Amino acid sequence: MPFQIRSMGIYLVVDTTVGLILMWDRKTSIFIKLSPSFEGQVCGLCGNYDGNGNNDFTTRSQSVVGNVLEFANSWKVSSSCPNANRTKDPCTANPYRKAWAQKQCSIITSEVFAKCHSQVEPNEYYEACVDDACACDTGGDCECFCTAVAAYAQACNELDICISWRTPSICPLFCDYYNPQGECEWHYKPCGAPCMKTCNNPSGNCLHELRGLEGKHNYAYLILLIKS
Repeated sequence: MPFQIRSMGIYLVVDTTVGLILMWDRKTSIFIKLSPSFEGQVCGLCGNYDGNGNNDFTTRSQSVVGNVLEFANSWKVSSSCPNANRTKDPCTANPYRKAWAQKQCSIITSEVFAKCHSQVEPNEYYEACVDDACACDTGGDCECFCTAVAAYAQACNELDICISWRTPSICPLFCDYYNPQGECEWHYKPCGAPCMKTCNNPSGNCLHELRGLEGKHNYAYLILLIKS
């Protein structure tokens, strides 16, 4: 299918003409977005996109189940693959990481995100953050934590609630590193523009506008256009 690739902030975005969008942070997160025309028309591990989270655990045989393993095993690509037969609590497996994970992830339920709490329930994101932070015990420890917090921030951004949560000590993004000496082209924005006219996108046209993508943004080309 026809597609377009562009960089937006920290994300690499793949736009398709059929209403499917992939967003990858070039690290550990990928987002799949579908246009409203797909509502109730899809199935699988990501749910059926009908607006009802209670029936997302629908198996390949269209049965709604409560067990995550039964649900996941039903969607195996090949019947020769063995079934997953247990889930492991990362913080039980790595108890020495639990206190650190809980302390770090508490930023999600803290005052930093207070204006978003009433719009996006923070507890499930907090719990996912703790699980991920406990699980990352073979390297990339902070990356798992930062990705989990960024996922909550992105959910807030999509509702026009822009949270500037990164600091020099918490998951910093050093956009100034990309600036040539004596120049200031790159800037960090917690919520970037949905579509921008840039050197990589001189037409200023995007197949789909994506609100609130954070990261480094280059405004030099836009300023040049304004001046001319």
